[in-house]
Amino acid sequence: MAGTAALLVCFVIGVSDGDTLTARCDMPRGTAIINVRLAEVDAPEKGQPWGGRSRQHLRVLCLKKPAELASASIDPYGRTVARVSCAGVDANDEQVRAGMAWVFDRYASDLRLFVTQSDARSARVGLWSDSRPIAPWQWRAGRRR
Repeated sequence: MAGTAALLVCFVIGVSDGDTLTARCDMPRGTAIINVRLAEVDAPEKGQPWGGRSRQHLRVLCLKKPAELASASIDPYGRTVARVSCAGVDANDEQVRAGMAWVFDRYASDLRLFVTQSDARSARVGLWSDSRPIAPWQWRAGRRR
C-alpha cells in the first residue's frame, strides 16, 4: 500500500458482504466504529451467485478478530477503503485466492493480486468453478438497466 496510507488498529464487529465490514478502531481521540470497503477487490453482491458464500468466507476470516487497516481513502458512500489484515491474514488477497472476489481492475494497484486471481481461476476455486461467472460491476450495470 502507498506510503500515505494510515494504519488503524481495529476489531471487526460485523461483515456486510464479501468486501465490506464494520470495525471498532482506535483513533487519536478514542474509538470509532467505521465501515470498511476492502481495497482493490470486488466481491459478488448479496443477490448474485456466490454473494452469500463470499460474505461467509470474509466472516470466517475477520469477524470478532483483531484487524489492521491500511487506509487509503474514503469512498462516495463514506466507507474507509483499506487493505485489511485480520489476525495476520491479508483479507483482500485471501478473498481473491479463495475465489470469493475479483480483482477490481479499475482500482487495483497491487499487481500480485492479478497473479493470485489467475491462480484461483486456473484451479477453478470458488466462483471460478462456475462456467461463466459474472463480475460484480457487470452484474450491477445489468441491474441498473
